Order: sequence, then structure tokens, then C-alpha cells
Amino acid sequence: MTATKTTAAPTPAPERRTGRPSHRLQRYGPAYAMLLPFALLFIVFLVYPLIRSIYYSLTDFNAIKPPTFVGLDNFTELIVNDDRFHKAIWNTVKYVIGSVTLTMVLGLLLAVAFKSTSLRDRLLRTVFFLPSVSAGVGVVLVWKWIFMVDSWGLANTVVRLFGGENQAWLADPAVSIPILVTMAVWGGAGYAMVLFVAGINAIPDELYEQASIDGATKARQFWHITLPLLRPVLVFVFITSTIGAFQIFEPVYLLWRRSASIVGGPLDSALTIVPYLYDMGFNRFQLGYASAIAWILFAIIFLVTLVQLRVTKTFKEFDR
Repeated sequence: MTATKTTAAPTPAPERRTGRPSHRLQRYGPAYAMLLPFALLFIVFLVYPLIRSIYYSLTDFNAIKPPTFVGLDNFTELIVNDDRFHKAIWNTVKYVIGSVTLTMVLGLLLAVAFKSTSLRDRLLRTVFFLPSVSAGVGVVLVWKWIFMVDSWGLANTVVRLFGGENQAWLADPAVSIPILVTMAVWGGAGYAMVLFVAGINAIPDELYEQASIDGATKARQFWHITLPLLRPVLVFVFITSTIGAFQIFEPVYLLWRRSASIVGGPLDSALTIVPYLYDMGFNRFQLGYASAIAWILFAIIFLVTLVQLRVTKTFKEFDR
């Protein structure tokens, strides 16, 4: 009796994937078609203007004559010789430091005070959050009425109640930056508060209970539990607030613009980088110079953000 020898069926060779364009188009065509409208808008309204802005920053261009290439002359003039630009940077730095610091401190205090889910705290959070969602131009006009020099201005009405005299708030260079900082804190503290409340409520209650059992006071719990665990939210609020503060424009433009040639308040005391960019580009028609200002502003914001992230990472490493 002879044994029959069986042979296994040959394994079919794996199909080779062809990289022919027709197959790729058939497979990815619908995805490309859905991305095409966004890609076109992205290129037309973002990429192309950015490229043109870089080109104009290297030219002398007044929107009437063809641009003339001047290389880095615009940047050299801004950094070395333009005293008005230097003043705009200094005013911007003072405004950023004041507004961001006070917004974060007040927002954190409000978050700690109104972090519960009680009806009272929810109502108060809503009240403090409302300024951050109010119409920007309308809010600025209200503040302009508050600081009016006339007797019916709210600030002067309060001053007279205490026996003082009418003050020319918007004509006093000494209070220009404080006015801008006050407006920024009033409008931004509520937004920061909401983010801080979300971060605080995400911290486990067991940590606070254990700390209380160990005898830690509320202040020690805040410094050793709340602040370290709230660091990601603090970093987010810090960076976004800083970027927004560097780009301040509407309050300066609406409060102090008296004519086409006056932007920045008395003696340029409220002049910041973006209003100066607007003044050079759309009042004086030095579009190449204005484009250079825009790219210097981008570089400043980029470097400040990198420093903030690096410092935050360093603090995190120290805690380990």
C-alpha cells in the first residue's frame, strides 16, 4: 500500500500596489476635491498676502508708483533711526506688561472666589464674563464717553462728587497707557476667570482633603496644589493674552483719533505698534515701510512666545 503524497497549494503572491496616478486619483480624489476650496482660500487670502508683504517690506512703495527694491533699508531705518517707532515699542511693552499681569491676577482671584457651582457664583461669573463678549467698538465708545472732558463724562462726574475739578483725561499723556490698561483688564479678566475656573475644577478634591488632614492652610493649598496643577492654563492665558496685547489697535484708534494725521494720542503717549503701522500705511501711504513694521511685530511676538514657553519648561523641570 503506497501512501499518497499531498502537496500544499501554492500561496498566492501578494498584490503589488501600483503607484500609477490614475489609481491615486481614484483613491484620494474625493478627499482632494473637498480640500480644494479651503486650499484655494488659504492660498489666496493668506499665503499670497504674506509673500507680497515680505516683498513690499523690502521695497519703497506708496501704492501709486511701482515698488522700488531697497533691500533691508526699511528695517534699518525702523530699528536705528525711527524715534516714533521706538516710542511705539516702549508704549506697547508698558501696555503688555500692565494689562497681561493685572488681567491674570484679577482673573485668578475671581476664579478662586467664584469657582463653585452655586447659583450665586454662576451669576457672578456671568456678570464678570459679559465684558469679554461685548462688541469691541461699542465698548470703546462707552469708555470714550466715560473719559470725556465735559461735565457729563462719568469719570469727571465721580471726581466732582469728591470735590475735584474736571480733568482732561484723554488729553493728558500721563494717563494714556493706564486708561488702555484699565480697559484691557475690564474686558479680559472675565475671560481669564472662566478658563481658570475650568482648570481649578479639574483638580481632584482628594488632594485638598489630604492637605487639610495634614494641616495645610488654604494659602498653602493654593501655592502648593492649585498653582502647580493650574500651570497649563496659566501658560495658555499668558501667551494668548500677550499676543492679543501686542496687537492692540481699536482703543487707540477710536479714543484718540481726531483727524487723519493724528493717531496715538497727545505727544504719541498712546501710540503702539499696530496704530503706527496703520498711520504709516494708510495715512502716509508708505506701504513698504508699514510692511516692515508688520514683520518686526511678528518677530517680536514670535520671540516673546518662544521665551515664555522656554521659561515655563524650565520651571517645570525645576519642580521634578
